[in-house]
Amino acid sequence: MRKKIVAGNWKMNTTLQEGVKLAQEVEALAASVSNDALIIVCTPFTHLTEVKKSIKKVKLGAENCAAEVSGAYTGEVSASMVASTGAEYVIIGHSERRAYYHETDEILAKKVKLALANNLTPIFCIGELLSEREAGKHFDVVKSQLEKGLFDLSAEDFGKLVIAYEPVWAIGTGKTATSAQAQEIHKVIREAIAAKYGKTVADNTSILYGGSCNDKNAAELFANPDVDGGLIGGAALKAESFITIAKSF
Repeated sequence: MRKKIVAGNWKMNTTLQEGVKLAQEVEALAASVSNDALIIVCTPFTHLTEVKKSIKKVKLGAENCAAEVSGAYTGEVSASMVASTGAEYVIIGHSERRAYYHETDEILAKKVKLALANNLTPIFCIGELLSEREAGKHFDVVKSQLEKGLFDLSAEDFGKLVIAYEPVWAIGTGKTATSAQAQEIHKVIREAIAAKYGKTVADNTSILYGGSCNDKNAAELFANPDVDGGLIGGAALKAESFITIAKSF
């Protein structure tokens, strides 16, 4: 049975001290979540070790990792470094990484394998641009991102992943895919996984919605049969709104 997940992507926000305080607030409020939702905070690299000390029920993730094992890559943080902090999850392929840092499907495929090799669970992001949706290419785009980024994995390794669908046109814009739009494309994603790895793997894969998901619209989005939670941006920076989302199943 697939997990219900709410993961917060803090992005480049909070100082170390602010981040620790936010994590402590999230952990305290997480005790009030009575459902079996998995709650994850994905923090800047600088915060990982200290935030880990402040959380127990809440799980820890990083926002990225390098595409190389180690070496002369100034400023990069490897998957093994992330794992050494106690983090269990890592976001890979966020649209901001694809757009601003030109991370290709090939680079992301390398990151996924390094994450898995270090016992990290990748939260792998896919999603289309507004122009691609308006051209009716959104299904083809997400299926291509899945195929090029993930489909050379074994079924066993693929089964360790979390997928996050994030319509790029809805990230940080206040626009949100309608509940029907989210369900439609999540269903297409699950069908593509089933075609490659079989129905059992597809049925056990958690697919999260990302893209201006907040405490006002989460319940409607999560009510869809193929929406298993959310990858939360801005609303994850306030503990109360983030935990309200976690209670929305």
